[in-house]
Amino acid sequence: MPPMKLTRLLPLVVLAMNLHLSAASMTNDDREHLLVHFEMTGQMLAEQVRGLSPAQLEYKTSPDRWSIRECVSHLAVAEPDYWRDFKKAVSMPPDMKGKTSSSSDADILWYGIDRVVHTKTGGGHEKVDTYKDLGEALARFEALRATMIDYIKTTHDDLRAHSFGNREPIDSWQWMLEISTHAERHIQQIREIKNDPNFPKK
Repeated sequence: MPPMKLTRLLPLVVLAMNLHLSAASMTNDDREHLLVHFEMTGQMLAEQVRGLSPAQLEYKTSPDRWSIRECVSHLAVAEPDYWRDFKKAVSMPPDMKGKTSSSSDADILWYGIDRVVHTKTGGGHEKVDTYKDLGEALARFEALRATMIDYIKTTHDDLRAHSFGNREPIDSWQWMLEISTHAERHIQQIREIKNDPNFPKK
């Protein structure tokens, strides 16, 4: 390229670099908090179901409650929908400026711990027999988790700038966290099943 043309292009290159550097992104703290929580719940689920027999996987504390296998199947069914909804929200123009989330970050974290309040599952996510085999359900769950963790590590999206939900909106960072705290709720449920006095010994 002739030197004159190159000289003319330099201001455009510098402008493009400045625009890229000035674009908002997720903070290091927000990225780390999401990454730690996603890795934690992924490991916890695998540990809780490792080595369980078919009888243990299918045991129910009562006829109207889910078995361990059904809990994992539910996560394998629900998380792809949650991830799709998240990506749709982040693809929209930023709209959180001047708005306040309907929940605090602490509320989202508490949702994963609090098993006192039970909510009824809907939206097709109650179809817990989608995966009859635990191994298949867990593989589906872990494959998507790898995709989401890679996104958390590499994205430049400013998740706090995008709202999620219509009735009581939160920001999209909080929704991403809630995907993981939702899994944590069901990990707690699996522990409750295993602690039941009638849970099969083997």
